[in-house]
Amino acid sequence: MSAGDKISALFGSKGQTSVNRGVAEFHARRPVLVQGADESLLALPVEGLDAQRLAEFVALCAPALPRLVVTARRAHALGLDATSPTAVRLAPDADVAAILALVADADVDCAIDAKPAGAVAAAAIELVKLSQGLPAVLVADVAASLAAAHDIVTVDAKAVAQFGAEAIRTLTLASKAYVPLDSGRRARFVIFRDAMGGSQTAIIVGKPDMSKPVLVRLHSACLTGDVFGSRRCDCGDQLNLALKRIEEIGSGIVLYLAQEGRGLGLANKMRTYQMQDDGLDTVDANTTLGFNDDERDYGVAARMLQMLDCKRVILLTNNPHKLDGLAEYGIDITARMPIEAPVNADNRRYLTAKASRAGHRLDQLAESSDANVAPLAP
Repeated sequence: MSAGDKISALFGSKGQTSVNRGVAEFHARRPVLVQGADESLLALPVEGLDAQRLAEFVALCAPALPRLVVTARRAHALGLDATSPTAVRLAPDADVAAILALVADADVDCAIDAKPAGAVAAAAIELVKLSQGLPAVLVADVAASLAAAHDIVTVDAKAVAQFGAEAIRTLTLASKAYVPLDSGRRARFVIFRDAMGGSQTAIIVGKPDMSKPVLVRLHSACLTGDVFGSRRCDCGDQLNLALKRIEEIGSGIVLYLAQEGRGLGLANKMRTYQMQDDGLDTVDANTTLGFNDDERDYGVAARMLQMLDCKRVILLTNNPHKLDGLAEYGIDITARMPIEAPVNADNRRYLTAKASRAGHRLDQLAESSDANVAPLAP
Protein backbone atom coordinates (compact mmCIF):
# COMPACT_ATOMS: atom_id res chain seq x y z
CA MET A 1 0.00 0.00 0.00
CA SER A 2 1.36 3.40 -0.99
CA ALA A 3 1.72 6.28 1.47
CA GLY A 4 -1.24 8.01 -0.19
CA ASP A 5 -3.38 4.88 0.13
CA LYS A 6 -2.48 4.57 3.80
CA ILE A 7 -3.47 8.18 4.43
CA SER A 8 -6.78 7.66 2.58
CA ALA A 9 -7.50 4.55 4.62
CA LEU A 10 -6.88 6.42 7.87
CA PHE A 11 -8.36 9.82 7.16
CA GLY A 12 -10.56 9.39 4.08
CA SER A 13 -9.90 10.14 0.43
CA LYS A 14 -9.05 13.57 -0.95
CA GLY A 15 -12.41 13.60 -2.74
CA GLN A 16 -14.29 12.79 0.44
CA THR A 17 -12.45 15.57 2.26
CA SER A 18 -13.37 18.03 -0.48
CA VAL A 19 -17.06 17.11 -0.08
CA ASN A 20 -16.85 17.64 3.68
CA ARG A 21 -15.31 21.05 3.10
CA GLY A 22 -17.90 21.85 0.44
CA VAL A 23 -20.76 21.08 2.82
CA ALA A 24 -19.13 23.28 5.46
CA GLU A 25 -18.85 26.11 2.94
CA PHE A 26 -22.52 25.73 2.00
CA HIS A 27 -23.43 25.83 5.70
CA ALA A 28 -21.53 29.13 5.87
CA ARG A 29 -23.41 30.24 2.70
CA ARG A 30 -20.22 30.62 0.70
CA PRO A 31 -19.71 29.47 -2.90
CA VAL A 32 -17.66 26.43 -3.93
CA LEU A 33 -16.21 25.38 -7.25
CA VAL A 34 -17.69 22.05 -8.37
CA GLN A 35 -15.35 20.49 -10.88
CA GLY A 36 -15.94 17.75 -13.41
CA ALA A 37 -13.86 16.34 -16.23
CA ASP A 38 -14.90 18.99 -18.77
CA GLU A 39 -16.71 21.64 -16.74
CA SER A 40 -16.23 23.85 -13.69
CA LEU A 41 -19.16 25.59 -12.05
CA LEU A 42 -19.11 28.12 -9.27
CA ALA A 43 -22.08 27.20 -7.07
CA LEU A 44 -23.80 29.19 -4.34
CA PRO A 45 -26.60 27.73 -2.21
CA VAL A 46 -29.92 29.53 -2.35
CA GLU A 47 -30.37 28.76 1.36
CA GLY A 48 -29.82 32.03 3.22
CA LEU A 49 -29.51 34.11 0.05
CA ASP A 50 -29.72 37.87 0.57
CA ALA A 51 -29.14 40.92 -1.61
CA GLN A 52 -25.50 41.30 -0.60
CA ARG A 53 -24.58 37.67 -1.28
CA LEU A 54 -26.38 37.78 -4.61
CA ALA A 55 -24.56 40.96 -5.70
CA GLU A 56 -21.19 39.57 -4.61
CA PHE A 57 -21.81 36.30 -6.47
CA VAL A 58 -22.85 38.10 -9.67
CA ALA A 59 -19.71 40.24 -9.50
CA LEU A 60 -17.50 37.21 -8.82
CA CYS A 61 -18.91 35.32 -11.82
CA ALA A 62 -18.74 38.22 -14.29
CA PRO A 63 -18.84 38.26 -17.23
CA ALA A 64 -20.68 34.92 -16.94
CA LEU A 65 -24.34 35.23 -15.90
CA PRO A 66 -25.59 33.04 -13.04
CA ARG A 67 -28.42 30.62 -13.63
CA LEU A 68 -30.60 28.76 -11.15
CA VAL A 69 -30.40 24.96 -10.92
CA VAL A 70 -33.35 23.11 -9.39
CA THR A 71 -34.19 19.43 -9.01
CA ALA A 72 -36.39 17.56 -11.48
CA ARG A 73 -39.12 17.48 -8.81
CA ARG A 74 -39.04 21.25 -8.46
CA ALA A 75 -38.97 21.65 -12.23
CA HIS A 76 -42.21 19.65 -12.39
CA ALA A 77 -43.72 21.94 -9.75
CA LEU A 78 -42.79 24.87 -12.02
CA GLY A 79 -44.65 23.24 -14.89
CA LEU A 80 -41.56 22.00 -16.74
CA ASP A 81 -41.09 18.57 -18.29
CA ALA A 82 -37.89 17.34 -16.62
CA THR A 83 -36.25 14.05 -15.72
CA SER A 84 -33.05 15.51 -14.26
CA PRO A 85 -31.85 18.71 -12.57
CA THR A 86 -32.82 21.74 -14.61
CA ALA A 87 -31.06 25.06 -15.22
CA VAL A 88 -33.37 28.09 -15.23
CA ARG A 89 -32.27 31.26 -16.99
CA LEU A 90 -32.55 34.31 -14.74
CA ALA A 91 -33.42 37.83 -15.84
CA PRO A 92 -30.42 40.18 -15.54
CA ASP A 93 -32.28 42.15 -12.86
CA ALA A 94 -33.57 39.09 -10.93
CA ASP A 95 -33.60 39.86 -7.22
CA VAL A 96 -33.61 37.59 -4.18
CA ALA A 97 -37.41 37.51 -3.95
CA ALA A 98 -37.75 36.39 -7.57
CA ILE A 99 -35.15 33.64 -7.10
CA LEU A 100 -36.70 32.35 -3.87
CA ALA A 101 -40.11 32.29 -5.54
CA LEU A 102 -38.72 29.98 -8.23
CA VAL A 103 -37.24 27.77 -5.51
CA ALA A 104 -39.91 27.53 -2.84
CA ASP A 105 -43.28 29.08 -3.76
CA ALA A 106 -46.12 26.63 -4.26
CA ASP A 107 -47.50 28.68 -7.16
CA VAL A 108 -45.26 30.47 -9.67
CA ASP A 109 -46.93 32.43 -12.47
CA CYS A 110 -44.25 33.50 -14.92
CA ALA A 111 -42.64 32.31 -18.15
CA ILE A 112 -39.60 30.12 -17.48
CA ASP A 113 -36.70 29.58 -19.85
CA ALA A 114 -34.98 26.35 -18.83
CA LYS A 115 -32.87 23.48 -20.11
CA PRO A 116 -31.42 20.28 -18.63
CA ALA A 117 -28.44 20.85 -16.35
CA GLY A 118 -25.26 18.82 -16.71
CA ALA A 119 -23.59 16.32 -14.38
CA VAL A 120 -21.59 18.98 -12.53
CA ALA A 121 -24.72 21.02 -11.77
CA ALA A 122 -26.42 17.81 -10.60
CA ALA A 123 -23.48 17.23 -8.24
CA ALA A 124 -23.96 20.75 -6.86
CA ILE A 125 -27.59 19.90 -6.13
CA GLU A 126 -26.55 16.73 -4.30
CA LEU A 127 -23.99 18.73 -2.32
CA VAL A 128 -26.64 21.20 -1.17
CA LYS A 129 -28.88 18.28 -0.16
CA LEU A 130 -26.03 16.96 1.99
CA SER A 131 -25.99 20.37 3.69
CA GLN A 132 -29.78 20.02 4.28
CA GLY A 133 -30.45 23.37 2.64
CA LEU A 134 -33.04 24.26 0.04
CA PRO A 135 -32.42 21.97 -2.96
CA ALA A 136 -31.36 24.70 -5.39
CA VAL A 137 -28.13 26.48 -6.30
CA LEU A 138 -26.99 29.43 -8.35
CA VAL A 139 -24.24 28.40 -10.76
CA ALA A 140 -22.02 30.05 -13.34
CA ASP A 141 -19.40 28.78 -15.77
CA VAL A 142 -16.00 29.97 -14.59
CA ALA A 143 -12.37 29.05 -15.09
CA ALA A 144 -10.93 26.67 -12.51
CA SER A 145 -8.22 29.22 -11.80
CA LEU A 146 -10.86 31.45 -10.19
CA ALA A 147 -11.00 29.16 -7.16
CA ALA A 148 -7.28 29.48 -6.43
CA ALA A 149 -7.33 33.24 -6.97
CA HIS A 150 -10.13 33.74 -4.42
CA ASP A 151 -9.34 30.86 -2.02
CA ILE A 152 -12.55 29.03 -2.95
CA VAL A 153 -12.96 25.38 -1.97
CA THR A 154 -12.99 22.98 -4.93
CA VAL A 155 -15.23 19.91 -4.83
CA ASP A 156 -14.85 16.92 -7.14
CA ALA A 157 -18.22 16.18 -8.77
CA LYS A 158 -17.62 12.42 -8.81
CA ALA A 159 -16.75 12.45 -5.11
CA VAL A 160 -20.18 13.89 -4.30
CA ALA A 161 -21.88 10.89 -5.88
CA GLN A 162 -19.63 8.50 -3.95
CA PHE A 163 -19.87 10.31 -0.65
CA GLY A 164 -22.82 8.39 0.80
CA ALA A 165 -21.12 5.06 0.31
CA GLU A 166 -17.87 6.47 1.69
CA ALA A 167 -19.63 7.79 4.80
CA ILE A 168 -21.14 4.35 5.44
CA ARG A 169 -17.80 2.63 4.89
CA THR A 170 -16.05 4.89 7.40
CA LEU A 171 -18.70 4.61 10.13
CA THR A 172 -17.05 4.08 13.50
CA LEU A 173 -18.20 3.32 17.03
CA ALA A 174 -17.56 6.45 19.10
CA SER A 175 -18.81 5.68 22.61
CA LYS A 176 -21.31 3.67 24.65
CA ALA A 177 -22.90 3.74 28.09
CA TYR A 178 -25.90 2.41 30.02
CA VAL A 179 -28.90 4.74 30.49
CA PRO A 180 -31.85 4.03 32.82
CA LEU A 181 -35.26 4.42 31.12
CA ASP A 182 -38.61 5.51 32.57
CA SER A 183 -39.75 1.90 32.47
CA GLY A 184 -37.07 0.94 34.98
CA ARG A 185 -35.07 -0.94 32.38
CA ARG A 186 -31.50 -0.02 31.54
CA ALA A 187 -30.59 0.38 27.88
CA ARG A 188 -27.14 0.49 26.33
CA PHE A 189 -26.68 3.54 24.12
CA VAL A 190 -24.07 2.97 21.39
CA ILE A 191 -23.02 6.10 19.48
CA PHE A 192 -21.67 5.90 15.93
CA ARG A 193 -19.95 8.71 14.03
CA ASP A 194 -19.84 9.14 10.27
CA ALA A 195 -17.36 10.90 8.00
CA MET A 196 -19.27 14.19 8.26
CA GLY A 197 -19.19 14.14 12.06
CA GLY A 198 -22.89 13.32 12.41
CA SER A 199 -24.07 10.99 15.14
CA GLN A 200 -26.30 7.94 14.90
CA THR A 201 -27.45 6.00 17.94
CA ALA A 202 -28.28 2.38 18.68
CA ILE A 203 -30.37 1.81 21.82
CA ILE A 204 -29.97 -1.80 22.90
CA VAL A 205 -32.52 -3.10 25.39
CA GLY A 206 -31.73 -6.34 27.21
CA LYS A 207 -29.29 -8.78 25.69
CA PRO A 208 -30.44 -9.67 22.17
CA ASP A 209 -29.34 -13.10 20.92
CA MET A 210 -27.64 -12.12 17.67
CA SER A 211 -27.75 -15.72 16.43
CA LYS A 212 -31.54 -15.34 16.14
CA PRO A 213 -33.74 -12.67 14.53
CA VAL A 214 -33.67 -9.52 16.68
CA LEU A 215 -36.59 -7.15 17.11
CA VAL A 216 -35.43 -3.86 15.55
CA ARG A 217 -36.96 -0.43 15.06
CA LEU A 218 -35.43 2.05 12.58
CA HIS A 219 -36.54 5.42 13.90
CA SER A 220 -35.87 8.67 12.09
CA ALA A 221 -35.24 11.52 14.52
CA CYS A 222 -38.25 13.83 14.92
CA LEU A 223 -37.68 16.79 17.21
CA THR A 224 -41.31 17.90 17.14
CA GLY A 225 -42.79 14.46 17.80
CA ASP A 226 -40.16 12.68 19.89
CA VAL A 227 -39.27 15.61 22.18
CA PHE A 228 -42.27 17.94 22.18
CA GLY A 229 -45.10 15.47 21.60
CA SER A 230 -46.38 17.01 18.36
CA ARG A 231 -49.79 15.66 17.38
CA ARG A 232 -49.39 16.31 13.65
CA CYS A 233 -47.28 13.14 13.18
CA ASP A 234 -47.11 9.71 14.82
CA CYS A 235 -43.33 9.65 15.38
CA GLY A 236 -43.24 10.06 19.15
CA ASP A 237 -45.99 7.49 19.59
CA GLN A 238 -44.18 5.01 17.36
CA LEU A 239 -40.93 5.45 19.29
CA ASN A 240 -42.64 4.88 22.64
CA LEU A 241 -44.61 1.91 21.34
CA ALA A 242 -41.46 0.37 19.84
CA LEU A 243 -39.60 0.63 23.14
CA LYS A 244 -42.59 -0.81 24.98
CA ARG A 245 -42.84 -3.74 22.55
CA ILE A 246 -39.12 -4.46 22.82
CA GLU A 247 -39.28 -4.35 26.62
CA GLU A 248 -42.28 -6.70 26.62
CA ILE A 249 -40.40 -9.21 24.50
CA GLY A 250 -37.29 -8.74 26.61
CA SER A 251 -34.70 -7.47 24.17
CA GLY A 252 -34.22 -5.60 20.93
CA ILE A 253 -32.64 -2.59 19.26
CA VAL A 254 -33.83 0.89 18.30
CA LEU A 255 -31.67 2.65 15.74
CA TYR A 256 -32.21 6.38 16.23
CA LEU A 257 -31.21 7.88 12.88
CA ALA A 258 -30.40 11.50 12.05
CA GLN A 259 -32.98 11.65 9.23
CA GLU A 260 -35.33 14.44 10.35
CA GLY A 261 -38.26 15.03 8.05
CA ARG A 262 -37.69 11.86 5.99
CA GLY A 263 -34.17 13.04 5.28
CA LEU A 264 -34.91 16.72 4.50
CA GLY A 265 -33.57 18.23 7.74
CA LEU A 266 -35.45 20.28 10.32
CA ALA A 267 -35.56 23.61 8.44
CA ASN A 268 -36.97 22.02 5.29
CA LYS A 269 -39.39 19.96 7.37
CA MET A 270 -40.82 23.21 8.77
CA ARG A 271 -41.10 24.57 5.23
CA THR A 272 -43.12 21.53 4.20
CA TYR A 273 -45.29 21.94 7.31
CA GLN A 274 -46.17 25.45 6.14
CA MET A 275 -47.03 24.08 2.71
CA GLN A 276 -49.26 21.48 4.37
CA ASP A 277 -50.98 24.25 6.32
CA ASP A 278 -51.58 25.94 2.97
CA GLY A 279 -53.32 22.83 1.59
CA LEU A 280 -50.72 20.36 0.26
CA ASP A 281 -50.37 16.87 1.70
CA THR A 282 -47.07 15.58 3.09
CA VAL A 283 -45.98 13.98 -0.19
CA ASP A 284 -46.79 16.97 -2.41
CA ALA A 285 -45.17 19.35 0.07
CA ASN A 286 -41.86 17.48 -0.22
CA THR A 287 -41.91 17.27 -3.99
CA THR A 288 -43.11 20.85 -4.49
CA LEU A 289 -40.10 22.02 -2.52
CA GLY A 290 -37.90 19.96 -4.85
CA PHE A 291 -37.23 16.82 -2.83
CA ASN A 292 -38.20 13.22 -3.41
CA ASP A 293 -41.17 12.25 -1.25
CA ASP A 294 -38.66 10.34 0.93
CA GLU A 295 -34.94 11.20 0.85
CA ARG A 296 -33.81 8.54 3.32
CA ASP A 297 -31.27 5.82 2.64
CA TYR A 298 -30.90 2.90 5.03
CA GLY A 299 -27.30 1.96 4.26
CA VAL A 300 -26.09 3.53 7.50
CA ALA A 301 -28.70 1.57 9.48
CA ALA A 302 -27.61 -1.67 7.85
CA ARG A 303 -23.96 -0.90 8.62
CA MET A 304 -24.80 -0.16 12.27
CA LEU A 305 -26.58 -3.51 12.57
CA GLN A 306 -23.65 -5.32 10.94
CA MET A 307 -21.22 -3.65 13.35
CA LEU A 308 -23.43 -4.87 16.22
CA ASP A 309 -23.25 -8.37 14.68
CA CYS A 310 -26.99 -8.29 14.01
CA LYS A 311 -27.69 -9.88 10.61
CA ARG A 312 -31.31 -11.08 10.96
CA VAL A 313 -34.13 -8.86 12.15
CA ILE A 314 -37.84 -8.64 12.83
CA LEU A 315 -38.61 -5.08 11.78
CA LEU A 316 -40.99 -2.91 13.78
CA THR A 317 -42.47 -0.72 11.05
CA ASN A 318 -45.51 0.18 8.98
CA ASN A 319 -43.30 1.28 6.08
CA PRO A 320 -42.50 -1.41 3.48
CA HIS A 321 -39.73 0.76 2.01
CA LYS A 322 -37.70 0.21 5.17
CA LEU A 323 -37.80 -3.53 4.54
CA ASP A 324 -36.55 -3.02 0.98
CA GLY A 325 -33.95 -0.48 2.10
CA LEU A 326 -32.40 -2.80 4.70
CA ALA A 327 -32.57 -5.87 2.48
CA GLU A 328 -30.73 -3.98 -0.25
CA TYR A 329 -27.73 -3.77 2.07
CA GLY A 330 -27.72 -7.43 3.05
CA ILE A 331 -29.84 -7.52 6.21
CA ASP A 332 -32.11 -10.58 6.42
CA ILE A 333 -35.63 -9.47 7.42
CA THR A 334 -37.51 -12.49 8.70
CA ALA A 335 -40.76 -10.71 9.61
CA ARG A 336 -42.48 -7.35 9.99
CA MET A 337 -44.26 -6.26 13.16
CA PRO A 338 -46.66 -3.29 12.81
CA ILE A 339 -46.78 -0.32 15.17
CA GLU A 340 -50.36 0.83 15.64
CA ALA A 341 -50.00 4.44 16.82
CA PRO A 342 -53.12 6.44 17.76
CA VAL A 343 -54.92 8.48 15.12
CA ASN A 344 -56.05 11.96 16.14
CA ALA A 345 -57.63 15.03 14.60
CA ASP A 346 -54.24 16.60 13.89
CA ASN A 347 -52.44 13.66 12.26
CA ARG A 348 -55.21 11.92 10.33
CA ARG A 349 -54.57 13.82 7.10
CA TYR A 350 -50.82 13.12 7.37
CA LEU A 351 -51.34 9.41 8.07
CA THR A 352 -53.88 9.08 5.28
CA ALA A 353 -51.38 10.49 2.79
CA LYS A 354 -48.69 8.09 4.04
CA ALA A 355 -51.06 5.15 3.60
CA SER A 356 -52.62 6.10 0.26
CA ARG A 357 -49.57 7.61 -1.45
CA ALA A 358 -46.48 6.13 0.21
CA GLY A 359 -47.73 2.61 0.82
CA HIS A 360 -47.58 2.62 4.62
CA ARG A 361 -49.69 -0.12 6.17
CA LEU A 362 -51.92 1.69 8.66
CA ASP A 363 -54.87 -0.49 9.53
CA GLN A 364 -55.72 1.75 12.49
CA LEU A 365 -56.91 4.43 10.05
CA ALA A 366 -59.83 2.26 8.99
CA GLU A 367 -60.53 1.30 12.58
CA SER A 368 -60.45 4.83 14.03
CA SER A 369 -63.76 6.34 15.10
CA ASP A 370 -65.15 9.21 13.04
CA ALA A 371 -66.41 10.66 16.27
CA ASN A 372 -62.89 11.05 17.59
CA VAL A 373 -61.12 12.12 14.41
CA ALA A 374 -61.68 15.22 12.32
CA PRO A 375 -62.42 14.67 8.61
CA LEU A 376 -59.79 15.26 5.96
CA ALA A 377 -59.44 18.80 4.71
CA PRO A 378 -60.62 19.16 1.10
